[in-house]
Amino acid sequence: MGALRTPREKWVEAGLEALASGGVDAVRIEALAKSLGVTKGGFYGYFADRDALLDAMLDTWERETTGDVLERIEREGGDVADKARLAGRLTFSERLRPIDLAVRDWARRDPDVADRLRRVDNVRMELLREAIGTFCDDPDEIEARSLLAFCAAIGSQFLAADHPGRTRAEVLARASDLLLNRVPGGPAR
Repeated sequence: MGALRTPREKWVEAGLEALASGGVDAVRIEALAKSLGVTKGGFYGYFADRDALLDAMLDTWERETTGDVLERIEREGGDVADKARLAGRLTFSERLRPIDLAVRDWARRDPDVADRLRRVDNVRMELLREAIGTFCDDPDEIEARSLLAFCAAIGSQFLAADHPGRTRAEVLARASDLLLNRVPGGPAR
C-alpha cells in the first residue's frame, strides 16, 4: 500500500499561513514541507513550481474573500446594510485579515498581484455601493461612504491611537453606523 500524499489544500493552506506570518518571501517549499512534516517531493505532484503554488494561494484567497463571502451573505439574508457588515466581518476575520494584509504588501511589488487585488477590492467596493445606494441617491456620497467604510475596515489595524472611554470595537461599530445607515440615530431621509 502506497504512502498517503499530503492533500493539495494542505500545501495551499500552509502557504497562506506562511504568507500571513512572513510575507511572500516566507513561502518556501522546503519550509512548507517541514511545517507539514513531509518531504518536499509530494509538492511536485500538485505544483510545477513555487509560482504555481503562489497562484493557487491567490486563487484560494480570492475565492474565500469574494465568492464564498457573497454566497454566505446571500444565504443568511438580511437587509443590505446587514449584508455589508457581515461581508466585512467575514472578509476581515481573524483568519483572513492577515492574509489580506500580506497580499496588499505583496501587491506593492508585483503588478500581477496588484491586478488581482484591484479585482477583489472592486467586488468589495461594489457591495458597499449597493448597500449604501439603498438609502442614498447621491453618487458622490455613495462613493465617499463606500471608500470610508472600506478604509476603516483595512486601516483600523494600523492605527495605534487610543479611544478614551471607548474600545476600538465600539468606535468601529459607531463608524459603521455612520457610514451604512440612513441618518445616524434619526429617521430615514
